[in-house]
Amino acid sequence: MTSRSPATRSRKAPGRQQPGRLRGIDAARGVALLGMMATHLLPTFESNANLTPTWIGLTFSGRAAALFAVLAGVGLALSTGKDKPLAGPGLTAARRGVALRALVIAAVGLTLGGLEVNVAIILVHYAVLFLCILPFLGLGVKPLCAWAGGWLLASPVLAYLMRPWLLAPEPPLKLGHNPGWEDLGTPSRLLADVFFTGYYPVFQWLSYLLVGLVIGRLVLTKALVPILLLAAGTVVAVAAKALGAAAMEDWGGLAALEKVLNSPGYPLGSVLQVNLTGIPQEGSWWWLASAAPHSGTPLDLLHTSAVAAAVIGACLLLGRLAEWVDLDLLLPLRGAGAMTLTLYTVHVWVVSSFYLKPLPAGWTEDGMYFAQAATAITVGIVFARLSWRGPLEWAGHAAAVVGRGGFKALS
Repeated sequence: MTSRSPATRSRKAPGRQQPGRLRGIDAARGVALLGMMATHLLPTFESNANLTPTWIGLTFSGRAAALFAVLAGVGLALSTGKDKPLAGPGLTAARRGVALRALVIAAVGLTLGGLEVNVAIILVHYAVLFLCILPFLGLGVKPLCAWAGGWLLASPVLAYLMRPWLLAPEPPLKLGHNPGWEDLGTPSRLLADVFFTGYYPVFQWLSYLLVGLVIGRLVLTKALVPILLLAAGTVVAVAAKALGAAAMEDWGGLAALEKVLNSPGYPLGSVLQVNLTGIPQEGSWWWLASAAPHSGTPLDLLHTSAVAAAVIGACLLLGRLAEWVDLDLLLPLRGAGAMTLTLYTVHVWVVSSFYLKPLPAGWTEDGMYFAQAATAITVGIVFARLSWRGPLEWAGHAAAVVGRGGFKALS
């Protein structure tokens, strides 16, 4: 019997990761995972009447989830031709693979939606975003830039116009909880919430995947590209946030919104710094001038997309530095980042086990976060060293392979 080469054996081994992954991209996914875990486990506001923002809220709220979404677009670009997008039968097969992978993610998200947990689970929205991005997978950088810019500017305006109409019926078209399997029985409510009124409105969040496709279609192995992403991302992020702050504080936006909100004593200024979810953004066009996290405004989308680009650039640069010094500096982040679906799912399940219950004796919120973060990093390192995919990553990969019309890679 003839033996296969070591490279062939590695490629065929069950659960093995694909060779040639960009370690900086996986490391950025690790940053996104740890940031989202922080917003789930640590307070984003102080427990006082003014709702003073904490450093966790000011640093990670809105940015971590946006980074997660932008990286989804980057990953799709890398799997569909990198800087040379697929075309013809290859593109059709890739789209089928992405669609089946999205169904796996949706199934995991709908299952987690049945848990009692005070966490806004992103997976169902994430899966729908995968389906919505399919028509754009064959485009190059220039048309993608046009689509990303146009969507970033126009989608918040259209959502603002549609939101009052969607929320008018009784009961309003807002689920108020994470989508679960039972919500499939009311598809119109489910779709309205997922696309417009939910925590991660797909209609605006498609901007993130389009930005990610733009980044992924660049030649990320070129030395100047990470520097460009870091520099341009930083400048745009600072400018967008500064413009939003000026609109609220200097040009009268905050006063106008407080008048529309008509809730005396409500610390809207603090909320605008951390999380605008749950605030009815209607009655004034000034809502579209803020850069508040989770507001879905043009400035919010621009700021968080730019932050994501800067983080990706920084991680790619660190990856280059690690190669230069021949030391895997990114292993703690890239290990966890290569299996975010599995680790995120386990994280949500663990958090649900403490929902509405006191923490175990001797545990604090900080301790709970660092324990989960350390566990995610440790598990990621082990899987990376063994060149294994995470269990749910393997399921998604298997679905993608089947969608592309192949079965041999699963054996």
